[in-house]
Formats: sequence, structure tokens, C-alpha cells
Amino acid sequence: MDEQSIAGERLQGTEDYSVRAEISREMVRLYKDLFGRGPTKARTDFFGQDALICTLENSFTVAERALVENGEHQRLRDTRMYFQHATEEEFRGVIERILDRKVTAFVSGLDAREDLSVEIFYLEPRGQSVL
Repeated sequence: MDEQSIAGERLQGTEDYSVRAEISREMVRLYKDLFGRGPTKARTDFFGQDALICTLENSFTVAERALVENGEHQRLRDTRMYFQHATEEEFRGVIERILDRKVTAFVSGLDAREDLSVEIFYLEPRGQSVL
């Protein structure tokens, strides 16, 4: 590979990292706004060209942790999922704004024992439509 190609790959990698970091920061902000506490750890990764997963750790409030301690894992999942899907447009909006691509599907889940949440976004394939 010539130097220009290597530099181009580095630039692409840097831009990808910057976008992933921005999405992670926005997910932390959104969690804080919606649930009263933001995660202490967040990571965003692309899967192929049309899927994105955000992993968020340590986001439970004191009350949510109490539910876990009392073995109320399903109650916590139900409550969290209700709020996340009630605010689905806000989650989709973050991704659509940053990537300038339509989110075609949104899947949310959590592991109550591990205080780990995932937000999965499926994106409209490039070139199909503009927001």
C-alpha cells in the first residue's frame, strides 16, 4: 500500500471512532435525562454497514438496584423496557441526527443481574433514502 492509502485508512478509522464516541456520549446523556442516571461505561460498535449496537454499563438508579437486590429482575426489565420504548423516538433521533441515516428498527434489552443494557439500531441501507 502507498502512503496515501495508509493515511486514508487512518483517517477513516479516526472518523469512525469519532462518530462512535459521539453516539456513546449521546446515549449516556439520553439515559441520564430519561432515567435520572447515566451509565458509567458506554461503547458503540458498527456491525456491517447497516447495524449499530450501543452497550451501556452501570446505569441503574438506587431504586432499580434495590429491585435487583430483592430478586425483582423481571419487574426491572419490564419497567425499563416500557420507558425505553415509550421514548423510542428520542433514541432513534440521536442515531438519525448523528449518522444522517434512517433507523428502520430499534431493539432494546438489558441484563438486570449485570446492570448492562444494549440498544441495537438497524439502519436503512445507504443510497436508499435521505432523511
